Amino acid sequence: MNIVLTGYRCSGKTTVGKILAGNLGRRLVDTDRMIEKRVGNSIEGFVSVNGWEKFREIEREIVADISSKDNMIISTGGGVVTEPENVTNLRRNGWVVWLHAAPQTIMDRMKKDERAGGARPSLTGRGACSEIEEVLNERNKWYAGSCDHRLSTDDVSPFEAAEAITRKLRAELGEG
Repeated sequence: MNIVLTGYRCSGKTTVGKILAGNLGRRLVDTDRMIEKRVGNSIEGFVSVNGWEKFREIEREIVADISSKDNMIISTGGGVVTEPENVTNLRRNGWVVWLHAAPQTIMDRMKKDERAGGARPSLTGRGACSEIEEVLNERNKWYAGSCDHRLSTDDVSPFEAAEAITRKLRAELGEG
């Protein structure tokens, strides 16, 4: 069984995923990095030339492929849950955890990312603050409807989040 991390941008999926992979001796697969490798460009660069529709098409192919593997930690892109086919594939052999963060937490993390050179492409063409609230309002129902467990990452470190996920999974499997 895979552990699948979903959530909005900067909710902690990749960082928590790395810790989980190390703690559990599993391979981490980041679908956004796989897309960048396949297209030979950053997501921002690819989307600016090809658009979000083409991005989602490639994302569906990668999710279908990686979902057929086992014992992986899968860190997904923020919009993966907007495609029902992705949710079906990820849930087939995965325990899905929604890493939830408040809009202000996401904004703070995005600003920190930008200072480190990690620019994120706009989803709506609007300012970051209004975009976060708008997109979260739209996606939260998809995150909630597709997850087995929800974990707020607002007030916990990535290490604490990874430990909480591990404890919850073990309890779900009757191992803890």
